[in-house]
Amino acid sequence: MDRRTSFARWYGARPLHLLALLASFALTGFAVERLVTARPLAVAVWFVGAAVAHDLILLPLYSIADLSARSVLRRLPEPMPTVPWINYLRVPVFLSGLLLLVWFPLILNLPEPYPGATGMSADVYLGRWLAITGVLFGGAAAGLAFRLRRARRAGRSGRRARGVRES
Repeated sequence: MDRRTSFARWYGARPLHLLALLASFALTGFAVERLVTARPLAVAVWFVGAAVAHDLILLPLYSIADLSARSVLRRLPEPMPTVPWINYLRVPVFLSGLLLLVWFPLILNLPEPYPGATGMSADVYLGRWLAITGVLFGGAAAGLAFRLRRARRAGRSGRRARGVRES
């Protein structure tokens, strides 16, 4: 038996995956060590606050939003395509929300400690965030349109091969 095959069967992935995982743990450990030694209370408050905010506020909100999007689009009169469309909505929403979460003080023009660190006026962040959000949704829409077109072409060629006439 090949040594790589037995390792993959034992571990569940290739050795490069384990190496990347160990490297990311080492980098994370280094960052945590540097942060905790500098500001231990701030890190603890941030970690607990992030867990509470995510589990009690954000998770129910985006679960409800996801269920709402699915239920609204499920009730459309036309049958939905076989393309997994929901991810074309989830990914830009997630990335846009993540950008908003990271940069919200500057996007909402609350730049109290930031102007010296960024060297830019806080007036540009809202427009740039909206532009990035528009590009994300436009790219997702283009990707979905491309996938739908491919699925429709595959459906037509399958019908032609079976001898079904299109109207």
